[in-house]
Amino acid sequence: MVKFKSEYTSADVTPKSHWLNRRKLIIGGSGAILVGPYASRALERSQLSPTASPYSTDQEPNSFEDITTYNNFYEFGTKKGDPAKNAHMLTTDPWTVTVDGLCDNPAAYSVDELVAKYPIEERIYRLRCVEAWSMVVPWIGFELNKLIEDSQPASNASFVAFETLVRPEEMVGQRSGFLEWPYREGLRLDEAMNPLTILSVGLYSEVLPNQNGAPIRLVVPWKYGFKSIKSIVRISFTEEMPLTSWWDQNPREYGFYSNVNPNVSHPRWSQASERVIGTGLFAKKVPTQLFNGYGEHVAHLYEGMDLAEYY
Repeated sequence: MVKFKSEYTSADVTPKSHWLNRRKLIIGGSGAILVGPYASRALERSQLSPTASPYSTDQEPNSFEDITTYNNFYEFGTKKGDPAKNAHMLTTDPWTVTVDGLCDNPAAYSVDELVAKYPIEERIYRLRCVEAWSMVVPWIGFELNKLIEDSQPASNASFVAFETLVRPEEMVGQRSGFLEWPYREGLRLDEAMNPLTILSVGLYSEVLPNQNGAPIRLVVPWKYGFKSIKSIVRISFTEEMPLTSWWDQNPREYGFYSNVNPNVSHPRWSQASERVIGTGLFAKKVPTQLFNGYGEHVAHLYEGMDLAEYY
């Protein structure tokens, strides 16, 4: 079970001094950590000064290098280092997130408007990837339920669908037919309304790097990482369960729910254990926790469901 902090002060937010000496903004070159033109304007206006959240785990976050150089973002390539290598090409300012579908208050927002509109928190969450690795990330963002409430979903809206940007001239992975673009994801409305579900605009008190889903991404900590869609441009309320990218491509291996579950194996490997990034290639794997350890907050969403059938 993930342990959560019960009492916070401003001192509990990760101090910049702990990681600033490790952070390098390198323009060009292999393995570059780049945040794009959105960074200076966002920091100027919002300063991304988050409050600490009681929903954070008490586990130590991975380093900035771990988080920004080892991840999946297939719009920039299929290897773990490809996003850090290629994402500098993405232009993230200006950026518009359209909210539409079955709602009474559709709207289009800039990221700056969203940052100014909703309370920004630091959420230190465990990330569990379907390939059986994990890390701990100090996300900066706001609860998705705030945006949903303002959008006023219609009574027949049961799901929330998400879409990523399509821009193959900048997102080099989209030049391949590896997936059908745009990348699509979805949640049941009650999952989207859960207070653990956030839209992230930064990490480590810094604006979100391109390779991690700039300028705005979803984070759903009890589900496998591919559910947390990056570089979002559209959020739509629907009556029917939306078809998501991996579910569409290979429904045998990637279900709609994709809750972290050590008791349901991926067809090609076990999900019972995981390799913790940052502990070394030969470190012993640790047991995977049901719902990634967040069961206290989300297990009630699936009462009466067969989690092997609805995987």
